[in-house]
Amino acid sequence: MQKILVLFAHPLQHKSKLNVQMIRSIEGVEGITVNDLYNTYPDFFIDVKKEQELLMAHDIIIWHHPFYWFSAPAIIKEWFDLVLEYGFAFGSEGNALVGKSSMSVVTTGALKDVYNAENANRFELKDYLLPYQQSSLLCKMNYLPPFAVHGSHLLSNQQIERAAAVYKQVLIALRDEKFSLEEIQQFNYTNEMITTV
Repeated sequence: MQKILVLFAHPLQHKSKLNVQMIRSIEGVEGITVNDLYNTYPDFFIDVKKEQELLMAHDIIIWHHPFYWFSAPAIIKEWFDLVLEYGFAFGSEGNALVGKSSMSVVTTGALKDVYNAENANRFELKDYLLPYQQSSLLCKMNYLPPFAVHGSHLLSNQQIERAAAVYKQVLIALRDEKFSLEEIQQFNYTNEMITTV
């Protein structure tokens, strides 16, 4: 069984029914640890050693956050800058994360259709996530296709519940290694791993 660490970052949780429901769906699931960065570090003073210990104790690292200005909330950048330090995560002696997997989980206000060359956002979502992919590669990790829920402001309660259920099933499938790394890489989104809920 793969152990999964979800690094959740949402500064305005009370405004995001979708993200809250997604996190609730995985809380208490065996093998999944949720680390709510804004609740743990409201002052942004990240405990680097504690975070590094969490990384070493897990096999799959997930960055779960809303898609803010084609990026992430500020604490995610702070976490990257401090926790993935030279000699730990990268460099000739930085081998703590070798062979682990990582994945971005994002929620966007915009619909999926606008993420392409012909529409407003000009690029596909995966293009905006290249810094996460490159960071993972630098840390000698396997970067998985993202899990994304688009059009978050337009979703009905039923659609939110379904998105949360799919999220839970994807994480359980990853935990239980239902798909090989090669199979997972064939998907554009890890959402596609689950066809029925």
